[in-house]
Amino acid sequence: MEINPTEIIGYLASLFVLLSFLFKDIRTLRIVNSVGCAFFVVYGVLLSSIPVIVTNVAILLINGYYLFVKKPIN
Repeated sequence: MEINPTEIIGYLASLFVLLSFLFKDIRTLRIVNSVGCAFFVVYGVLLSSIPVIVTNVAILLINGYYLFVKKPIN
């Protein structure tokens, strides 16, 4: 059984997105989710899948906005 590098990236992407939902802290959730989305963007590029790329770039931008622009007020 040959290991396909593209599939490994897809599995890593899925793993990070799944793991992100285990965190209660929203900042940690967004960071881990962003890692998963970045892997999904790479996966989409390797597959030439525009929907996968566009969706995950959009999620990355939303996560980035909440992580770096709209910081919570304490």
